[in-house]
Amino acid sequence: MQTIRPVPFTRVTLQDSFWAPRQHTNRDVTLPLMYDRLKETGRLDALRLDWKPGKEPVPHIFWESDVAKWLEAASYSLAVHYDPQLDALLDEVIALIALAQQSDGYLNVYFTVVKPQYRWLDLRDAHELYCAGHLMEAAVAHHAATGKRTLLEVLCRYADHIATVFGPEPGQKRGYCGHPEVELALVRLYRATGEERYLKLSQFFVDERGRLPLYFHGEQAARGGAPSYFSNPLSPSDRGYDPAYCQSHKPVREQTEVTGHAVRAMYLYSAMADLAGETGDGSLLGACRALWDHLTGRLMYVTGGIGSTEKNEGFTTDFDLPNAHAYCETCASIGLVFWAHRMLHLTGEGKYADVLERALYNNVVSGVSLDGRRFFYDNPLASSGSHHRRDWFSCACCPPNVARLLASLGQYVYSESAGGAAIHLYIQGSGTVDVASYTVKLHQSTQYPWDGHVRIRVEPQQPASFTLSLRVPGWCRAATLSVCGQAVPVEVQNGYARVDRLWHPDDLVELSLEMPVERVYADPRVEANLGCVALQRGPLVLCAEAADCGPGLAALALPRDVQLQAAYEPDLLGGVVSVTGRALRPVVPSTGGGSLYGTEPWTTEPVTFKAVPYAVWDNRLAGAMRVWLREA
Repeated sequence: MQTIRPVPFTRVTLQDSFWAPRQHTNRDVTLPLMYDRLKETGRLDALRLDWKPGKEPVPHIFWESDVAKWLEAASYSLAVHYDPQLDALLDEVIALIALAQQSDGYLNVYFTVVKPQYRWLDLRDAHELYCAGHLMEAAVAHHAATGKRTLLEVLCRYADHIATVFGPEPGQKRGYCGHPEVELALVRLYRATGEERYLKLSQFFVDERGRLPLYFHGEQAARGGAPSYFSNPLSPSDRGYDPAYCQSHKPVREQTEVTGHAVRAMYLYSAMADLAGETGDGSLLGACRALWDHLTGRLMYVTGGIGSTEKNEGFTTDFDLPNAHAYCETCASIGLVFWAHRMLHLTGEGKYADVLERALYNNVVSGVSLDGRRFFYDNPLASSGSHHRRDWFSCACCPPNVARLLASLGQYVYSESAGGAAIHLYIQGSGTVDVASYTVKLHQSTQYPWDGHVRIRVEPQQPASFTLSLRVPGWCRAATLSVCGQAVPVEVQNGYARVDRLWHPDDLVELSLEMPVERVYADPRVEANLGCVALQRGPLVLCAEAADCGPGLAALALPRDVQLQAAYEPDLLGGVVSVTGRALRPVVPSTGGGSLYGTEPWTTEPVTFKAVPYAVWDNRLAGAMRVWLREA
C-alpha cells in the first residue's frame, strides 16, 4: 500500500542551528547521563537476576523498557557517530540481557525473580508484552547500526516463545497487552528478519483486541482472584475497569473516537498503520483515518500535545483542553509523531506532516532542557511557576523516548519512491535519496524555523527525470517557488508543491514560505480558551514567561490591533526568534483601605510584552508561563 518510503536517518545529515545542537547534546550529555541513571537505580543490575525477597530496590515491571529505549537511542547514535566506548558499553548491557533470558526464551526480570507464578497472568496491567516490544525495537536498531546479531537473536527467541503462548490455536492464550507496543515492534522485527510469523503475530494481537468476551475480564479469575498489578487511578479496579482506557472496548476497525491512555492509543494506531501498509488492509487504514480526524479535530492541543488529564494520562471528552492542568505527556506526542509519519507514507498527504512538525517543534522538544539534563513528563500550557523539568523519574519512560527520537530525527525529513523524492521538514543539511535507478543528493540551506526561505541544491548522479515534492505547511498562507532562477507557479496538492523536470547536477530550487506572527484562536467549544489568543510563527507556538513579562501573566491582555515584531536574538536561549509588542496590564490598587470588590471597571496600563518559543520555556529562572493569553 505504501507509495513512498522514508529515507533512513543514516542517509541524512542535520547541520542547522535548531536540531543539530540538540542532537549533539543528546549524544554527548543525555545518553551518558541516562546510562548512569539506569545504573544508579538498579535497572541494569536487575538483569543479573540476583534479587532476593527483602532486597531493595525491587525490580519494577517495566524496567526493561527503560533499558531498551536507551539501547535503541544509543544504537542510533552509534550508527551516525561511531564511538568505540559506547559500542563496548552496548555490548556489556546486551550481555546482561542475554544472561537474563530463560531457557524457553522468556525475558522479563520481574516475572522471573519477583513473581514467577504470575507470568502471562496480568496482561492488562503488567506490561510484559510492552517490555518485549521495546526490547525488540532495540534489537532491530542495534543490528542495523552495528551488524551484530546478539541482541537480535535473543529477541527472535523471545518472539518465538511469545508466538507459542499467544494465538488462536487450542491451548494458546487469546490475549493482548494492556499497553500496546509489541504490535508495532513485531512489524519492525518482521522487516528486519523477513520472518512472516512475526507479522502474523502482530496481526493476531491487533485483530484480537476488543473482541468479545473481553480477555481482561477473565484474567483475575485465572490469577486465583489476585488483584491486578496496579491499584491506582491510572488503571481502575476490575470492578469499574473501562476497557476504553486501553482501547480494547471495541474491535479496532470499529473504533472511530480516540479514547483512554494517550500513549497506548498512539502505539496501537501506529501498529494499525504498519499492518495496513504491509497487508494492504483498507479497513485498518480507514479506522486510522477516522481516529486521526477525531484526534486532530477535537482533542489535540495547539502545541501538538495530546492527553488532557493526569487521571488516565489521556483523553476525557471532546474539546476538554485545560491549560494549567494539561497533561500532554512527552511520550504521547512522540507516539503522535510515530503515527503521523506512518500515515504520511501510507497516503502521501501533507496534513500528517503538518501535525508531525507541530508536535516535534513544540511539545516533543519541550520535553528536554537545552542542556540535555532535565526532562518534562507532562507539558502544560500554563504554569504558575511551580512546574519544572526533573533529572529523572521513577516511571522513566519519557527521557529515553526523547533520546531515541532525537537520535533518529533524520528519518522524518525526506522520502523516496520510484518516481521522485519528497521533503517534509526544512532543516539545513543534506539527504541522499534513491529515485528509480539513480542516487540523488539534496542539500538544504535554510535558517528554518527562524526564517521561511529554503534553498535546495539538487545533485543527481547524472541528469534524471523525477518529481521533487516540497511540503507547503498548513500554517503558510503564501509561498513562492523558483527553479534555477525561473519562477514556478506554486500549485499545492495534498500539501505539496511538485516540480517535475529533468534535473541536472547543481540545479537550485528556492522556496520561500511567508512566516508572519499569527494569532491563533481555538474552536469556541474549547471553554478554557474563550476570549484568549495564542501566537504562532511558522511551526513554533509561542508563550509568555515571567522572565520577560513579569508576574501576573493571567491578567496580561493583548489588544487585538497591537503590532507584533519578530526578531532573532542569538544570545537568548541558545538563539531564538522572540516576538515583542505592547500589552495591557490591570493597575493594581494601592494597599490599605481598598475593597476587594467594587463597581468600577479596571483601569489598565501599557506594558512591554515578549513571547518566546514554547519549545524552550523553563530554561531560565523559575516563573510563570502561558501559551493562551487574554485578548483585549
